[in-house]
Amino acid sequence: MAKLTEEERERRALMRARREALAAEQEDRRREERRQKWVRDGAYLSREEFEAGEPCRGCGEPLLDQRGDRLALAQMTPEQREEHDREEARYLERHSECRSHRWSIQGSRTLHCGYCCPPHPLSHRQIEHISRIFASVKSEVRKRDLDDWDLTLTCDHMVRVTQHRDHDYYSRRVVDCPTCSARRGVVQAHRIGPTDDAEGRVRTARLVEELQAAEAKLERQNKAITKTQRRIEELGAQLRAPGSAADE
Repeated sequence: MAKLTEEERERRALMRARREALAAEQEDRRREERRQKWVRDGAYLSREEFEAGEPCRGCGEPLLDQRGDRLALAQMTPEQREEHDREEARYLERHSECRSHRWSIQGSRTLHCGYCCPPHPLSHRQIEHISRIFASVKSEVRKRDLDDWDLTLTCDHMVRVTQHRDHDYYSRRVVDCPTCSARRGVVQAHRIGPTDDAEGRVRTARLVEELQAAEAKLERQNKAITKTQRRIEELGAQLRAPGSAADE
């Protein structure tokens, strides 16, 4: 098999990235449609309904089964392992095609599907705790700790977003496209540099780095062209030589 050129490898990588972005976009749309269906059908339980023991409105199974937490396999008795295997088989029979995670409530063993079963309502204490976490994170994030990223989406539009500098790659697979007014998959993510770069020093340094990479790529391409031209000349000389197949 002929060795792929650098351009062919890049083209294949881009095609693979686009396929993955389209798949992520489709999965995001599938889950959003399910969330909207939960809202339309009134599938979300209130906290009062949850504490009163109402079953899951997605699968009909209990949320609070009062059987205690799930045990590790190594801690199960043979009877408990048999019960576990039966429940596992029953769960897979109902949800093997859902392509989602599974979850359960602390103190209960009944498994629920992340695609079929709407999440249980949080308590006021949990809401307050999560709110404090988000509030502390928001107050600590400073503009100089953020990087700008240019994202190329499946619709071929480009959007600029920010992300904390601790991340070496852009982590979100699907984002909102303001031009399309729709959620789109991320095909490529290009790190621009610090959001707070008023003098443009980092941007200039990054452009210099990209220029050097482009020049190195051009040099490799020129070498490949020279090698190909030399091979063409050698083959032509062989054809013109006395006693070659072309003279017979």
